[in-house]
Amino acid sequence: MPEICRFLGISIIMYFNDHNPPHFHVKYNEYRAVLEIGSSRVIEGEVPPRVLGLVVEWAGLHRSELLEDWELIRSTGEFKKIAPLV
Repeated sequence: MPEICRFLGISIIMYFNDHNPPHFHVKYNEYRAVLEIGSSRVIEGEVPPRVLGLVVEWAGLHRSELLEDWELIRSTGEFKKIAPLV
């Protein structure tokens, strides 16, 4: 389970051989959510509204890198770390 980014206690994770649509997993304390990369829409789980806002902002800034990591992880098992929200 590659952690592609971590900021403010939020972990952004992608799994090898995960299902479509392209998405990433968010872990924050006891909360878990899955967000679609294209729309930043929550497709499963929940996180506090403040955390969701930060993750959506981060995802908007790094959408192309997220899609690149999605393809890399699925095809080669490799991934690139993505810069945190600052």
